[in-house]
Amino acid sequence: MGKIKISGAEAVIRCLLAEGVDLVYGYPGGAIMPVYDELYKFQDQLHHVLVRHEQGATHAAQGYARATGKVGIAIATSGPGATNLVTGIADAQIDSTPMVCITGQVGKHLLGSDAFQETDIIGISTPVTKWNYQVTEASEIPEIIAKAFYIARSGRPGPVLIDITKNAQFDELEFSYEKCTSIRSYVPVPKLKLDQVAAAAELINTAKKPFIVFGQGIILGQAEAEFKALVEKSGIPAAWTILGLSALPTDHPLNVGMLGMHGNYGPNLLTNECDVLIAFGMRFDDRVTGDLKTYAKQAKVIHFEIDPSEIDKNVKTEVAVLGDVKEALTALLPLIEQKSHESWHNEFKEKQKIEFESVIKEELNPTNDKGISMGETIEMINKHSKGDAIMVSDVGQHQMFACRYAKFNSTKSNITSGGLGTMGFALPAAIGAKMGRPDREVVAIIGDGGFQMTIQELGTIFQTKIPVKIVILNNEFLGMVRQWQELFFDNRYASTNMINPNFVAIAEGYYIKAKKVTKREDLDAAVAEMMASKDSYFLEVMVEKENNVFPMIPTGASVSDIRLS
Repeated sequence: MGKIKISGAEAVIRCLLAEGVDLVYGYPGGAIMPVYDELYKFQDQLHHVLVRHEQGATHAAQGYARATGKVGIAIATSGPGATNLVTGIADAQIDSTPMVCITGQVGKHLLGSDAFQETDIIGISTPVTKWNYQVTEASEIPEIIAKAFYIARSGRPGPVLIDITKNAQFDELEFSYEKCTSIRSYVPVPKLKLDQVAAAAELINTAKKPFIVFGQGIILGQAEAEFKALVEKSGIPAAWTILGLSALPTDHPLNVGMLGMHGNYGPNLLTNECDVLIAFGMRFDDRVTGDLKTYAKQAKVIHFEIDPSEIDKNVKTEVAVLGDVKEALTALLPLIEQKSHESWHNEFKEKQKIEFESVIKEELNPTNDKGISMGETIEMINKHSKGDAIMVSDVGQHQMFACRYAKFNSTKSNITSGGLGTMGFALPAAIGAKMGRPDREVVAIIGDGGFQMTIQELGTIFQTKIPVKIVILNNEFLGMVRQWQELFFDNRYASTNMINPNFVAIAEGYYIKAKKVTKREDLDAAVAEMMASKDSYFLEVMVEKENNVFPMIPTGASVSDIRLS
């Protein structure tokens, strides 16, 4: 593109368009108004979605990014507009979600003077961004935005924040745009060492009880096909972290379930019995490992990872394979011997039978009269979605039930807040997911607590007419905290009982079709009606008040100390 003379604000829009952006989430205000003025002029090319709170913009951008693999965009003004982005930015950082946030800032001459709506968002966001930068001159804008997109999407993805002073938006520059393809001293993808791949293959081929654990790295690396081929050729049982869920179809015969605090009995217990543990694109989070002093101490650990800082951070590895996971799997696959590990698989099947009898059977087909269970509600959604929907869950008991029981046929289907555990994530994230993938059904699974943290985004759904399906699992408690209070604090339910409003009336106030289910016999028809709707739909399901999520590994306990009740 030849050079043209334009304002900094127009340059921001032209940079976004040059990066292929066609959708942004945001909330206008004084310090970002010049950019919004240019957005108005380019609205036929760049669709802006007005959220009801800036946190909603970041979560919507996250949902869009997670459903599509593209970079999500959030825009806000200075001061409180910028600080309201921070929770979503922190969430994106720990969950490796590519996002570019653009904030307005007071004029350069006012910086440091405590001017109206001035906040040091660079200082505030530094710990929770992959990179951030304050633009004070219009001429910086093209280079900085190009760098922001490159950093956000390359290597291990993450959020980037660009803070642009008001004078830089008004001032003119000679504009030309060149995409960034490299930055000195920044190596997003380590060079794959084939000797490490060979060492990994040798350990895998000689293992008697090998076990694969896989995380979101498979999805971020677009390596689902290569991963599936490896699992099938090696015959190794594979278990997922909550962000790895859907990288391998849930009904795949070698998919043995979920790891972690509320994961499946077999994968957790047998982690401490395998002889070789092969980790792909996961970071050995404490919710997966439990007590590190007892985690897989008998096993030789192989870690396939793109981020060098994750190697040996929590778990000591025998072999570390650094690099792009798709490239690494492509190199590994020819070296792997065809095996079935039948007797080892039978151990997982035996543990699955125990868990089914102790937990799953009653959860999915309750025989008590305490009310509808969360598990059977998820199972009913499976029945009508046939495993083809994207499920966006919030944080709490309902999240664990959704991750345990949801069925997925294809990748990028499970969207949830993993590392940060952000209540309020699901409703705006579902908006972003549906806008990113209008061809797929998107169902938000939310608790009555988390729903009220971003309930105002019903207004965004109403205004945009986005056909999101919203399911509130209402137990009139902050359920996960209440479960811990029951199990570890002698039933002292301190500040966890929720007295809720009429959710159906609120949804109807936003002109969203809504229904409340209180009886088990009405659940099937209500879910069927919701899934058949061409418009947004709100379904409140009154579930058992004091139902607990099991299995459970208490905080700080060994994965071998998993409880079934």
